[in-house]
Amino acid sequence: MDINASHIAIQGYEGSFHQQAAQNFFGKEITIIACANFPELIRNAEKADVSDAGMMAIENSIAGSILPNYTLLEKSNLVIVGEVYLPIRHQLMVNPDVQLDDIREVHSHYMALLQCGGYLEQYPHWKLIEAADTALSAKQIHLQNNNHAAAIASESAAELYGMKIIAKDIHSEKNNYTRFLALRRKNEALQISDANKASVHFTLDNTKGSLAHILTMIAEGGVNLSKLQSMPIAGTNFQYAFHIDMEFSQLDIFEKVIEQMKSMTHSLNILGIYKSGILEK
Repeated sequence: MDINASHIAIQGYEGSFHQQAAQNFFGKEITIIACANFPELIRNAEKADVSDAGMMAIENSIAGSILPNYTLLEKSNLVIVGEVYLPIRHQLMVNPDVQLDDIREVHSHYMALLQCGGYLEQYPHWKLIEAADTALSAKQIHLQNNNHAAAIASESAAELYGMKIIAKDIHSEKNNYTRFLALRRKNEALQISDANKASVHFTLDNTKGSLAHILTMIAEGGVNLSKLQSMPIAGTNFQYAFHIDMEFSQLDIFEKVIEQMKSMTHSLNILGIYKSGILEK
């Protein structure tokens, strides 16, 4: 728990998975700053007069990485101070008097619709409508008293907005986790004494084998590479930047590897040094 952060910028609204992740990391008594999209989240997390910190999804075990968020983070004045692995359990919910046969359309965030594809394929006549947020979908259907629409959202959203869960745990893969990053402004983030993980963004020249040399050096330096993500560099012809997550037993081991990397990369930016999260059951 980060006791110095009480106002947390998130993508989404009350009852969202972002709120659950923020509460898990910063504490239950936080106030959320609801943001309609990820760029707004970053902007609000950067402003000291708006929020103390931010919580942003970065990847899902089914749908994969949210690539634009890597770029948003790299260009911001924020650093990663922690991570949360949240089990994602999607519920199909309706207004209290609605039955399964009444449903004509299903509203939710596009990622939730994707993660529930197997279940939704059973009802090809349902119209799937993408929304800005899972919890907001439930709220809007409730407020509109819509008797022909369902939302896919969390159990807490159903409780918050008085919705009836008509089908439980409809996600295609039951081992469904989203990884969230806890973010603080660079000038306010404190050093984490038991840090064992870091996220790094770097670019290379076009020298043959340059990426292979980097990866070999990391392994030989005693650091575990837990993620490697390539991203196209805007304005170039198929040139890529790389995001890596590195795990280590001691900070000085990581620092030694970073010093070696600096001489092998065109640019290098440490996005955060923090303690690795735990997969919650």
